[in-house]
Amino acid sequence: MFTLYRAISILFDIIELLIVIRIIFSFLRIGYYNPIGRFIYEMTEPILAPIRELIYKLGIDTGMFDFSPLIAVLLLRVILSILRAILI
Repeated sequence: MFTLYRAISILFDIIELLIVIRIIFSFLRIGYYNPIGRFIYEMTEPILAPIRELIYKLGIDTGMFDFSPLIAVLLLRVILSILRAILI
């Protein structure tokens, strides 16, 4: 069971890294026309889009800031700690 947890942990770490890179790319204004930017976008958008939609449906006005990456990382951490409690 520890091996399964470790594999999931590595996967979550990779996803978190991609989200951080996406945040950095947005600050540097690296667009999605770039092959690396496109890859990062395609890997993170399935995670960020539902969170962004939930924020919108809850009526939370974040202005020009997108808090979906922050919420996604927090949710990944919560899920990982729940899995840790179950699997280890």
